Amino acid sequence: MTEPIFDHDRLDVYRLSIGYVAAAFDVSKSLSGLHRHARDQWLRAAQSIPLNIAEGNGKRSLKDRARFFDIARGSAFECAAIQDVLVATDSLEDVASRELKRMLKRIVSMLTRMAMKFDGVREPSVDYELGNDYEHEHRDAEHEHERKPEPSRAPKDGLRDYTNGKSIVRPR
Repeated sequence: MTEPIFDHDRLDVYRLSIGYVAAAFDVSKSLSGLHRHARDQWLRAAQSIPLNIAEGNGKRSLKDRARFFDIARGSAFECAAIQDVLVATDSLEDVASRELKRMLKRIVSMLTRMAMKFDGVREPSVDYELGNDYEHEHRDAEHEHERKPEPSRAPKDGLRDYTNGKSIVRPR
């Protein structure tokens, strides 16, 4: 790659994902016929990884960054699954697939850490006492049928605007 111009150019995960795309394109040159649909899907998913990394890294909101890194991570998993399909259909050598998956594993690991770093609110589930909230809700529902209905707030003479007393429906 050339000299970094944008911030995402400096990211190791971006450079690694560009390397993965190049390798996927190289391997996919031999795929045709019945395997062209898997090849096309694989190349789209592979390209999606660096594209989402770059777009996410350009976001100002930390939650948006995390979301795009998660999308890139999902595309990496999709690539791994497509490789499994290609190996199962004798379109891709197992050795080549394992080498590409090692690249994907590094990419996924890096993206996981990045997404967790930028992800927003984290609250431990132990802070919530669900048992007490449920009991309180049940007690209110149990006695709901015993309450008298509230009187209607609608005006006696039909549809009226509450603020100025003029009718909403105009006579003709």
